[in-house]
Amino acid sequence: MKESQLLTNNLLIEIDMLSNRLRNIKQSFQNTHNEGLKERLLSESKNIYKRVIEISKIAQLLNNKTNEKITYSNLLIEITKRILNKNKFETNLFFL
Repeated sequence: MKESQLLTNNLLIEIDMLSNRLRNIKQSFQNTHNEGLKERLLSESKNIYKRVIEISKIAQLLNNKTNEKITYSNLLIEITKRILNKNKFETNLFFL
């Protein structure tokens, strides 16, 4: 396995964990009435969102290094796009 594939696989694992954490944050936010906890959840959500953006940029760089059409970096790009789009939509749900 090439080094870039190993890096991409690790980023895929990380993005999966971040996606699950965002889902848990949303659930916790909806189920709590504690304002301090809500602030911490929003802060953590923003930090995770920033990390997903970083991973997306790394995936773009990895994708630009290869000539193949189907790669793990393409998968990583697609997953990060979906998480970012879903998060933009769900961020509005925090304020309903």
